[in-house]
Amino acid sequence: MRDGGREGDPELVVGRALLALVAGAQDLADPDAGARGSAAEGTHAPFAVEDERDLVSLRERPPEEVLRRLVAVAPPKAERTLHDCASMAKVLLVEDDDVIAEAIVSHLAAGGFDPQHVTNGEQALARLRYERPEVCVLDLMLPGRDGWSVIEIARAEGIGTPIVVISARGTEHDRIHALEIGADDYLVKPFSMKELVARVQAAARRGVRAQDERRGEPFEIDELRIDPREVQAYVDGESAELTPTEFRLLYELALQRGRVATRDELLQKLWGRRETRRDRTVDVVIGRLREKIDRRASRHTFIQTRYGVGYRLEPVDK
Repeated sequence: MRDGGREGDPELVVGRALLALVAGAQDLADPDAGARGSAAEGTHAPFAVEDERDLVSLRERPPEEVLRRLVAVAPPKAERTLHDCASMAKVLLVEDDDVIAEAIVSHLAAGGFDPQHVTNGEQALARLRYERPEVCVLDLMLPGRDGWSVIEIARAEGIGTPIVVISARGTEHDRIHALEIGADDYLVKPFSMKELVARVQAAARRGVRAQDERRGEPFEIDELRIDPREVQAYVDGESAELTPTEFRLLYELALQRGRVATRDELLQKLWGRRETRRDRTVDVVIGRLREKIDRRASRHTFIQTRYGVGYRLEPVDK
């Protein structure tokens, strides 16, 4: 520190920052970065600064003049940096491992993105709903609401942000299922950080999906009302409080009203996998639909079983 200045003096800190902007200096931690940068790049600031004591005089000039002259002499390098900062694509990282998250954030930032980090599914959905980042990088194994649920809810609500899944779950089933329910890409841990940045760049170029226009108008089957726009069903005017997965199965049966859909058909269409002997996924969700719809309905049951084959949606008097 030179004589005449005090470390931490606000005026000197501001002065250093202003000179760094003029010179295009990258390291503000170096007290002499601004002066060296100007000399090296041939940039002449509107103020002759020989030592830090002269920085205090900046306060004596009108603020408008300081800003006008700084903008006038700022080198192209600094202008590009400011422009790039303003136009960075926002990437939402959902990862509960701090070590992995720190590495990903660092590489995304170096790749020209503006990374935002959250650690759980609820925070992820809130950011996706209200901030609409350009890309979401999503771990599947999260505390509380997992990544599968985040994808399903986001797509059910019409959120079109590209989702790049990162997960230690690397089976073919896991990858296919994630893509079937709405993910755009899938990387298995451990992966190359360069590859992740390249995948995020590709997702950002593709852009946000348009909202799903296939959602039809609400329709009624006796006392059951199905509303695709709200991703919900109502029984005798009361919400059945279906999860996105339960609604998707109900809606699929309703679109094929009266026709028996086999378990294998439903698994392939909604979960992206073929039926196996011990796979009870469809039966479990059907059981929940019966609890939430058939038990509450005043006059009918709606989920009918064709034993040994599958299920159909058809109102039958109680």
